[in-house]
Amino acid sequence: MTSQQAPDSAVHSAGHLIVRTLEAHGIERVYAVPGESYLDVLDGLHDSGVETVVCRQEGGAGFMALAEARLTGRPGIAMVTRGPGAANAMIAIHTAYQDATPLVLFVGLVPVNDRERDAFQEFSLTGWFGSTAKRVMTIDDPNRAGELVAEAMRIAASGRPGPVVIGLPEDVLVLPAVPTVAHPVAPPAPAPHPSELDALVARLAKAERPAIVAGGDGWHAGEGRELLAFAEAAGIPVFCDWRAYDAVPHEGEAWAGWLGYGRTDAVAEGYINADLLVFVGCGRADVLSDGYTQGFDAETVLVTADPDATMHSGRTDQHILATPATFVRALTEVDPATARGDRGTEWQAGRAAAQRQTAAHRPDASIDGVAQQMDLGVAFGELDDRLAGEAVLTFGAGNATIWAHRFVKHLTPASLVGARNGAMGLAVPAAVAGSLIFPDRNVVAVCGDGDFLMNGQEIATAVAHGSKPLIIVIDNEIYGTIVQHQENHYPGRRSGTRMANPDFSAWMQSFGGHGERVERTEDFGPSLDRALAADAPALIHVLIPDTVMPPASSDVPATGTARA
Repeated sequence: MTSQQAPDSAVHSAGHLIVRTLEAHGIERVYAVPGESYLDVLDGLHDSGVETVVCRQEGGAGFMALAEARLTGRPGIAMVTRGPGAANAMIAIHTAYQDATPLVLFVGLVPVNDRERDAFQEFSLTGWFGSTAKRVMTIDDPNRAGELVAEAMRIAASGRPGPVVIGLPEDVLVLPAVPTVAHPVAPPAPAPHPSELDALVARLAKAERPAIVAGGDGWHAGEGRELLAFAEAAGIPVFCDWRAYDAVPHEGEAWAGWLGYGRTDAVAEGYINADLLVFVGCGRADVLSDGYTQGFDAETVLVTADPDATMHSGRTDQHILATPATFVRALTEVDPATARGDRGTEWQAGRAAAQRQTAAHRPDASIDGVAQQMDLGVAFGELDDRLAGEAVLTFGAGNATIWAHRFVKHLTPASLVGARNGAMGLAVPAAVAGSLIFPDRNVVAVCGDGDFLMNGQEIATAVAHGSKPLIIVIDNEIYGTIVQHQENHYPGRRSGTRMANPDFSAWMQSFGGHGERVERTEDFGPSLDRALAADAPALIHVLIPDTVMPPASSDVPATGTARA
């Protein structure tokens, strides 16, 4: 690499050099579960301006680092110990790899002389992570510690972003190091060639039913709003990929809704009927295409910074190497009329479908004076009103999250963190990190009861570091997604999906946070107001019957009355 080297009189060891290099790269936080295998790095962090966020489990630390990357655009940093610690962190590496999110995981290792002896907690770093990370490296030369950390940061953020794993042999970290810090090198940002843009505009003008699909990371500086403005003027609807729908604001005539799990039939129909699909920042992947069954016949343009087009399947008629920022910047220099051709200014399948997808339910809270059982459509409609599109939302996996996906809008970029690979346990740690990154914004985690207890222990991390997220736990005492599949394939034969839960609100209170328990629709709004006003981590424990399934995919609401 070509990073500059600068002397640093404070550097005495390889471990300290690693910390100074992270500082030079603008890292504000590292998420760590401490281990004796990397004590010298922890010692370097003692006097550093980098905050060490002490986590309670390595999976939580990795998910916090992933959230840091998703929300800031910088690689997230996690630190764990060898063997069992590395095993726990694997879930975050897999998520970052499939989600194309930049993350650097530091893993303590056994001393060099103990290798290949089945030493305590010894394992193969490359064997474990080699197929799931962009690069796996080990610092065996203390003088190269800064260079390799800088290289890892560059690789994680370049091309198709993803995770890089760095091994830290315990004895190498304490060795003297040449006091030079490798400073950042900006990752390449390819941009469209004018001829490529001309070809794309010609395709758009010729198409009768073109559509844009935006997704992935990298929508941090208003690119989504600029893309929507161009698309509206050119008469092109803009869809978003699964759990990447914060790429564009949910407003305006061009916004057409999101694809993937929980999408409505109207949105899917608009995507399927397109005769030209332009994917920006993402590809035609599994979830977006309903299991590789939709959108494969359309002419296809792929706009990504990944020359290998990883996780894009099927037809590709043009591949433009560009980031969302460089592509949109180039596109906004084009007269939208040239891309509109004879098509007119609107394709009505866009906005109308999005309105039906994000409609919230607002039946009366009571019928004939009798309080209704919990209606999640009403609850998440009220959450949408309170948040006004400005909050950060984090999601784990499971049916419970579909309600928030469907009914809570996003108007601010980089405001959603959800595991696009379906990993459970991300919601709580991501919300803890989100509140540390944006202490003046509402940060809300939405999760089911199964997802919550996968990493609910990170509430302790929130309390210790002054993070104040709101966590909404939907409790039906089952693994709801699996039950839904069982009812589809094995009706009436639920198996292996029942859970027993504590009072989650009391559990939050035991940490010193604000906890409430809600069982009736009419009680949710007041509970939400109190939770949002609390100067502490807050949790609303929402109880629903195990018969409640996600909102229907059709345009007809599952319960209640649709709101326009």
